[in-house]
Amino acid sequence: MKPSILQKLEHLSQRFEEITALLAEPEIQSDQDRFRALGREYAQLNPVVTCFRNYQDTLDALAYAQDLQQDPDPEVRALAQEELDEAQTRRDGLEQALEILLLPRDPNDERNIFLEVRAGTGGAEAALFAGDLCRMYMRYAEQKGWKTEVVGESEGELGGYKEIIVRISGQEVYSRLKFESGTHRVQRVPATEAQGRIHTSACTVAILPEVEEVEIDINPADLRVDTYRASGAGGQHVNRTDSAIRITHIPTGIVVECQDERSQHKNRARAMSLLKSRILSAEQQKQDAEIAASRKLQVGSGDRSERIRTYNFPQGRLTDHRINLTLYKLEAIVAGDLDPVIEPLIHEHQAELLAQLAAE
Repeated sequence: MKPSILQKLEHLSQRFEEITALLAEPEIQSDQDRFRALGREYAQLNPVVTCFRNYQDTLDALAYAQDLQQDPDPEVRALAQEELDEAQTRRDGLEQALEILLLPRDPNDERNIFLEVRAGTGGAEAALFAGDLCRMYMRYAEQKGWKTEVVGESEGELGGYKEIIVRISGQEVYSRLKFESGTHRVQRVPATEAQGRIHTSACTVAILPEVEEVEIDINPADLRVDTYRASGAGGQHVNRTDSAIRITHIPTGIVVECQDERSQHKNRARAMSLLKSRILSAEQQKQDAEIAASRKLQVGSGDRSERIRTYNFPQGRLTDHRINLTLYKLEAIVAGDLDPVIEPLIHEHQAELLAQLAAE
């Protein structure tokens, strides 16, 4: 391993010990903001330091095995060779793990997200597929212990959604779902198809990291806010209260709506959070355009112009076109078992970053 990397690992290990000591101090524990900040840093450093300590123990075992190879007893030398081979394998694996752990982190990885699913080509069938995609993500969120809130929805004529927006909150939500942005295509026989013919429809998915209050400043004069009555279930409340909010950001033309909450105040707060996320996402797309053009994964760009994935129901096949991944377990994936799709995308992204660092 490069001396510069070892030096960085030593520094991180020292910082980890320092944070461990600080978290035990009463004055730090009484300062909730400082305590939370140190707690987040502790959680980020813990896997790196744990892996580095295992690496150091493995180097010690390697050196001990090399010393034993000088023993005059041939049985001891044979055992030493076995230990040497095992230690070298462990060392190589730990070095690779440390390289990945030291890769630059996406600053959005820890954030909550807004999931936006919109029906594209395919009419009623596209709306039904949008409903299937939304359920897939919400089931995956449930498996991960994340919370979901529907911010806004527009139902399809025969079911599903023309558009649905869901806020998903929890640990590292964006890091797991950021590669889902793009066009998702479905091939199947619609329930409305009398002749049994396979139709092709599409939906777009956008993953927007939720923006913290201090990160983006919006001039109130640039906003047009409209209130209207929420649609859907809700009885007398829906009929009598103008609780739904529509906010238009005049400079960009971005429009957001929220009608999920019964309180106009809560709907306005949620709509403003979504608006900030969309504005930030639009700015990031501009900045990432040149970089994304040379990469297979449209990381964090929200680029929905290209098909990224096909769900072929007659063959039970899912294909992710960015990394040529094909899985014949479509039923389980649509039921929320997304890790077999997400993990290869994360590994491919890590490989790209490692290749970039090696080329520098």
